[in-house]
Amino acid sequence: MFKIGCHVSVAGGVFNAPERAAVLGCETFQIFTRSPQGGPANPIDDSMIERFKIEMQKYGFDDFVAHCPYYINFGSGKPQTYHGSISIVRGELERASLLGASYVMFHTGSGKDLGKAKAIKQAREGLEKVLDGYKGSSQLLVEIAAGAGEILGDTFEEIAEIMEPVKKHKGFGGVCFDTQHAWASGYDITKADWAAQFDEAIGLKWLKMSHINDSKVELGARKDRHEHIGEGLIGKKGFGEFFKNISKGLKIKDKGFAMPLILETEHDKVEADIKILKSLRDGI
Repeated sequence: MFKIGCHVSVAGGVFNAPERAAVLGCETFQIFTRSPQGGPANPIDDSMIERFKIEMQKYGFDDFVAHCPYYINFGSGKPQTYHGSISIVRGELERASLLGASYVMFHTGSGKDLGKAKAIKQAREGLEKVLDGYKGSSQLLVEIAAGAGEILGDTFEEIAEIMEPVKKHKGFGGVCFDTQHAWASGYDITKADWAAQFDEAIGLKWLKMSHINDSKVELGARKDRHEHIGEGLIGKKGFGEFFKNISKGLKIKDKGFAMPLILETEHDKVEADIKILKSLRDGI
């Protein structure tokens, strides 16, 4: 029911990612197709696509996911930033489709310029523009935020509101959950309640993948601070309960569905994190 992996570098070429993921023991993986901090995107040509697919087959991967750059902001009061975000997310969907990614997830941004109500309205309109005319194979996912400042999408209700206009578009997949972000936003993922809340506000059928990270900060702290599995305040026991609760909730999904669970912890211990998660998963 779950495929466990982590974020890997594409330094030297995107085709290097599958080998790096395999070395770490990944069953799936996540990449940036361009620099997450800015600058022009390197083109993805036919030879790169072919080499990437050969490496995917060589190391036994049949799917992966891509993450949009961090500077996306659909709630910006600056037209250049807002329209640039629309262009970049659409571009990432197209690039990810060329490579065969299942999903592309993005952070909605902040409402500090416009206020939350106007920013959410603008974000909804922006998503419609991103997907207008899009016919690629990769699906777009909205990621839950950690809730700092005027950030958008830190509650299930806000995510539901943001995604409402595009739910019928084939290019929209649903939600990327993040255990640390949800924890920081006040959702206790060690209890069954969060899944019921998610189902009521959004619908569990829209839960397509999760970033799976422990937390350096306490429940409801509203800070984005990832920690290695078992070394944070969620803890191994908490993740064991998370697996049990999410497994029960996901019984409504297709039996063949395998949800990607992607670690975004530092690589000094990410291999150990993967082993821990596999053990917890296999013990369900």
